[in-house]
Amino acid sequence: MTSTLRIIAGDATEPQAKGAKIIAHVCNDRGGWGKGFVLALSRRWPEPERDYRLWYRGRAGNDFGLGAVRLVRVRPDLQVANMIGQHGTKTGSNGPPIRYEAVERCLTAVAERALAEEASVHMPRIGCGLAGGKWERIEPIIRRTLCARSVPTTVYDRP
Repeated sequence: MTSTLRIIAGDATEPQAKGAKIIAHVCNDRGGWGKGFVLALSRRWPEPERDYRLWYRGRAGNDFGLGAVRLVRVRPDLQVANMIGQHGTKTGSNGPPIRYEAVERCLTAVAERALAEEASVHMPRIGCGLAGGKWERIEPIIRRTLCARSVPTTVYDRP
């Protein structure tokens, strides 16, 4: 059984679904939080940024790094998945910051949590903004990790 990927116009910080929900987004591995979708998250809830910064500061003794995920509860029915899927913040000799393998590991972990909690997953076009990724590579990852496992998934495009 698979679920379809819905792509709708809207705001990913206002998930359009009933029940448990997870907002997934890509973070960098350098401790930077201040551009892109994270600004919209921080305007709504302080917890995801606070947790990301603590996680980064304690990285010597925790799992912070490419492919890691932390879920942060912001409401009883809503969690934000801080996914470490980009290396650094700028395009350089190694190409754009996006790391597709890390995004795949992150979304696999998010799918496990969503299945365990019967949650739907919501996101902007992750990895395609500041991370420099291509939607043609991200969409199949979403379909493999979430949709193929019957996790209801919605991507939001800003109207």
